[in-house]
Amino acid sequence: MPRIALLLSTLVWGATFPATKAALEHIPPFSFLFLRFFLGLVLVLGVVLAAGKRVRFSRAMLRPGAIATVWLFLGYTLQTVGLQYTTASNSAFITALYVVLVPLFLRRFDGTVWLSAGFAVAGLWLLIDPTVALNLGDLMTLGCAAAFAAHIACLESYTREGDPLALFLWQMLLMTVALLPAMVIEAPEAAQFAAHSVLVVALVVTGVLATGAFAVQIWAQRHLPAQRVALIFSLEPAYAAWLAWYFLGEHLAAKGWVGSGLILAAVVLGAMAGGVTPVKEPAESVPAA
Repeated sequence: MPRIALLLSTLVWGATFPATKAALEHIPPFSFLFLRFFLGLVLVLGVVLAAGKRVRFSRAMLRPGAIATVWLFLGYTLQTVGLQYTTASNSAFITALYVVLVPLFLRRFDGTVWLSAGFAVAGLWLLIDPTVALNLGDLMTLGCAAAFAAHIACLESYTREGDPLALFLWQMLLMTVALLPAMVIEAPEAAQFAAHSVLVVALVVTGVLATGAFAVQIWAQRHLPAQRVALIFSLEPAYAAWLAWYFLGEHLAAKGWVGSGLILAAVVLGAMAGGVTPVKEPAESVPAA
């Protein structure tokens, strides 16, 4: 069941790339991210209250929630700002390198991981063609991949140490709080918040559907090791490339498709490498403070 849920949520993650790319034509990145996470936070609190659950911002989950949020903030910042300078399909494929980085960060590596890393480097070379121009957006997205890999690695242990709902709520709240001053510094114009169709659709995809996908990830990582989660997420760039082609008219040259194929091969090989730590039983939920 966790695998099926993650497969469905990965389709949503893939859709966020073209949706965000389109929205950034109308609104600055930090303003969009604030709206996205504020909408998600309101939605989650509404669902929790409607379900009759007591909202529990447990102090026990504040520290792990803050650490995970640092990586989440860096990941979304680098990814969203980077999307201003690269295509949605490039962003999705480069972000997928976290599938290779997760086992490296967790020191779960053998010869297969080094082989997958070689495939990934070769694929990146073909995809971004650095001999012609090194795209700033591609470089920022590489940093985003590292930040998301650190976040996935953190969640493997944090989701099993206490109340996953509290961890989820802390991350949504801290992301919203962190993005508010960033948006103020960005100084967006009031007209950029107009409820035009592109922004509304993008917020539905990222603020509603992707928030649900994030909740699924938090739940699934209590039962699956980080490496298996990353393997399922390797489908994300394939979804994103197809959706970007269909909705945004983006296309890749033949060399780009070969590079993309090598990256997909790399992420699958990296996720299937040996040395996966057995999943320990989740701890009992920590009572609210």
